[in-house]
Amino acid sequence: MRIVLDAMGSDNYPAPDIEGAVLAAREWGDEIILVGRESDIRQELARYDTASLKLEIVHASEVIEMDDKPAWAAREKKNSSMHVGMGLVRAGEADGYVTAGNTGGVLAVATLHTLRRIRGVKRPVLVAILPMPAGRVVALDIGANADCRPEYLLQFALMGSIYARAVLDCAKPRVALLSNGEEPGKGNTLVKETYDLLADSDLNFIGNIEPKEAVTGHADVVVSDGFTGNVFIKTIEGTAKMLTGFIRDEIKASPLTAVGGLLAKPAFGRVARQVDPFEVGGGPLLGVNGVVIIGHGRSNGRAIRSAIGQARKAVQGGVVEAIRTGLAKEHK
Repeated sequence: MRIVLDAMGSDNYPAPDIEGAVLAAREWGDEIILVGRESDIRQELARYDTASLKLEIVHASEVIEMDDKPAWAAREKKNSSMHVGMGLVRAGEADGYVTAGNTGGVLAVATLHTLRRIRGVKRPVLVAILPMPAGRVVALDIGANADCRPEYLLQFALMGSIYARAVLDCAKPRVALLSNGEEPGKGNTLVKETYDLLADSDLNFIGNIEPKEAVTGHADVVVSDGFTGNVFIKTIEGTAKMLTGFIRDEIKASPLTAVGGLLAKPAFGRVARQVDPFEVGGGPLLGVNGVVIIGHGRSNGRAIRSAIGQARKAVQGGVVEAIRTGLAKEHK
């Protein structure tokens, strides 16, 4: 397998990106193609023993930065690490692409300049893989499409269900529609009209779901428009950070609780690993002609390694071809 890594992706590139590539190459033995400024990549690689690793460097002179406007950068920076990296996937020279870069830039480059949409896809969709205690949950859309139509959400549900089967080994994914109530009549016009489409589909649709149930394993695929999904994901992230801070402060509040915290430290560590987003690494951009995994800008080396692992699973699961087949069946 050959996976392209955007070495200029993370907030602190290229250090976390190169570290993650080295970890992945050591663990799986696949070839990792590092795309970006060659001199920067070589300087960082010199810190590691890479003699036995399959690492290739492909030079790209430009970088789409986090503060670049996506449409402008995708149009003007044609020799960016994103253009070059996804171009390798389009040309069949690589199996998947991983980046922790500008999400809007990835979306623009993928859909308008390189990979393009799979035939029949109305809108590509951004996915978050939520590490919940009861298992991982596919949440989509989380920001690519703020304004949606019911038929878009139907396709999101289809693509999310295919991904859950192919990558998460979920034989019959339970699909739910994010809403402000469980009853069929709840929600805005978009939710109500989407409910009817999902109920008439061949998907394993279980109805509406509230955010409090979405985080406890009541569904495998949670569907929403990009605006709602983005608020949902960021609320989860913020709540987790807040609770972690509260627990840490209370443990340090007295000598007795400090001792108890020390005794409970292994348990806290296990919980932290279960819900750590860096263990997932990133989520796919579904609906384009190639495997694309997008990680968080603040990713460290472990997160980059995990994102590469997500790309491997998507390639092995044949996600892109499965979506093509699923859409063709839906249209027929």
